[in-house]
Amino acid sequence: MVGKPIRWSGEDSSVAPFIEIFIKALKKALPAVPVERTDERFTSLLASRAIAQSGLKKKDRQDKSLIDKVSAAIMLQSYLEHIQNQG
Repeated sequence: MVGKPIRWSGEDSSVAPFIEIFIKALKKALPAVPVERTDERFTSLLASRAIAQSGLKKKDRQDKSLIDKVSAAIMLQSYLEHIQNQG
């Protein structure tokens, strides 16, 4: 699963072309593995809220890499729930 960076307006964000390059390389390296996309618009907000409720110090809560990691976990959880509900 790869995030699909979309602006609030529904248009692709400025990083979308870089994600497409990554996906092409991923498909070339792992042709048997399907690549699914997921909208990632709200994950940073959800991650920030979850981190704020975790009790971490303010400096740690503002760590962009932590927000990205928690966002990725949220996207994965959402995807797994989607797959589970289909079966």
